[in-house]
Amino acid sequence: MTDGEERDEKPEGSGQERVSEHESITTESGIHALIIAGQIEGHFAASAQTKTTKYEQCIPTLVAVEESSEIGGLLLLINTIGGDVEAGLAIAELIAGMKKPTVSIVLGGGHSIGVPLAVSAKKSFIVPSATMTLHPVRINGLVIGVPQTYTYFEKMQSRIIDFIVRNSRASADELLRLMCRTDELTTDIGTVLEGSEAVEKGIIDRVGGLGDAVNCLKEMMHGRQINRKKNHKSY
Repeated sequence: MTDGEERDEKPEGSGQERVSEHESITTESGIHALIIAGQIEGHFAASAQTKTTKYEQCIPTLVAVEESSEIGGLLLLINTIGGDVEAGLAIAELIAGMKKPTVSIVLGGGHSIGVPLAVSAKKSFIVPSATMTLHPVRINGLVIGVPQTYTYFEKMQSRIIDFIVRNSRASADELLRLMCRTDELTTDIGTVLEGSEAVEKGIIDRVGGLGDAVNCLKEMMHGRQINRKKNHKSY
């Protein structure tokens, strides 16, 4: 029997991490790592050449993580260019509403709707070389030039700002100012923040790497276990 055959016959659950088809993983310590990468895909499919994160796949995964007795916490790995606003907010709201410990870390970029996703976790990290782009809500394709269209954009932007404010230390006025800057980007309105700047603005909690994010999540998981034991004894 060859080494390859021996590896193929190794039973499932024998100490190896379990990897799902949607590029997420549950480790032996009970951490489920979910990747938010590329473009957030909403109601319309992106081109075949575009790396996407599909909200219809993320949502069931998040429900399973919240309900699983084997998973103690969620680690959100973010490297996204943004995408569909409503799909991104739907994922972010689910994460923000989870009872289990959640930690996010921005790797590479957390742009546009990636900002609400980054702050949706209970604790957020960003690596020193990563960036985050804030800009006004935009739409591709045909736009009907009537006042109702612009009112819709304003309401959607308010939803985004409100979510970020509720889940971070950033202020609404500062976020709006950063979104509407005209002297930062060459072909767009907005601001690009580096890792330490995102922390200074109160959007992200800490600058750190993968080890820092994992350790933080493990501490949160341990604290939750202690609290559950105390509550159980009180009955």
